[in-house]
Amino acid sequence: MGKLTGNAHWFNPSRLKTRHLLLLMHLEEQGSVLRAAEAARMTQPAASKLLAEMEGLLGVPLFERHARGVEPTWYGQVLIRRARTALLEIGRAQEEIAALRDGRMGQASIGTVVNPGTNLVPQAVAAVKREHPDILVRIEMDYSRPLVAKLLDGQLDLVIGRIMDPEGGADLLFEPLSDEPHSVIVRAGHSLDGRAQVGHGELAPYGWILPPPDSVLRTRLETMFLEHGLLGPRNTIETSSLSVTINLLRVSDLVTALPAESVAPYVQARQLAVLPLDLGVGMESFGIVRRRSHLLSPAAQKMLDSLRTVARRLYGFADMAPESSA
Repeated sequence: MGKLTGNAHWFNPSRLKTRHLLLLMHLEEQGSVLRAAEAARMTQPAASKLLAEMEGLLGVPLFERHARGVEPTWYGQVLIRRARTALLEIGRAQEEIAALRDGRMGQASIGTVVNPGTNLVPQAVAAVKREHPDILVRIEMDYSRPLVAKLLDGQLDLVIGRIMDPEGGADLLFEPLSDEPHSVIVRAGHSLDGRAQVGHGELAPYGWILPPPDSVLRTRLETMFLEHGLLGPRNTIETSSLSVTINLLRVSDLVTALPAESVAPYVQARQLAVLPLDLGVGMESFGIVRRRSHLLSPAAQKMLDSLRTVARRLYGFADMAPESSA
């Protein structure tokens, strides 16, 4: 479908209504005008008319029509991404208003990578819940890329992680908290445990618990082996779950690379051990990531304040920089 002609430069975004955005979501999900119309509980002619209205308002084609249905164009993908955020914001606004009307603080949604998810986030959440037990806190643990994508989509209020990609960076604020050196972790009593010194060459023969192939840490571990002239481990397990990793370590001779802080309670309890080796594998500083120019809900603001307070104590920051740019 060719580029539409029209008055795109006269476009007023207020002319796009919620029903337009909802149909847009159904079209992306269903890939068919007929199925999208059924999902939106309208007739196919009414759905086609709404789609034509959107394309006329914007002056560009939003979907390519083909025999199998419809597929979003680049223009459509841009609008779908923004529409999803807008609809999520409307839903969150309704929840916030209902919470405030009932005398509650509302909710905060947090995404976190592993290390701060084991110390910073639990302590900050506990502090908030002591003062505001009615706040609902949702916590999601994952790698930085998917978490930041959800932040940009409006599914999360705050992320404790890293900005790994320049795309969307202009829409983000980043407050650095700490770097994250990784150590070699094994079960207590492992054949390498208790040694005064361990070399890189002694690690390869053992089975390894590794993060998924598309993670930055996986790439850096593979590079580490190559830099020391070693073949990477052949006996491997892939998981992004900290709890699965810990339990695998406790019942096997597998090894893995984790921040020592993330397993400190297990090391203190002599269930796991940190080997005396400078692995030479680290990650960029993680920090608090949030959307630029986005007004946080009262609950999310309380959560942000608590994260900053606990971070000062854990990481020794005398003063956070809340307005530092991404």
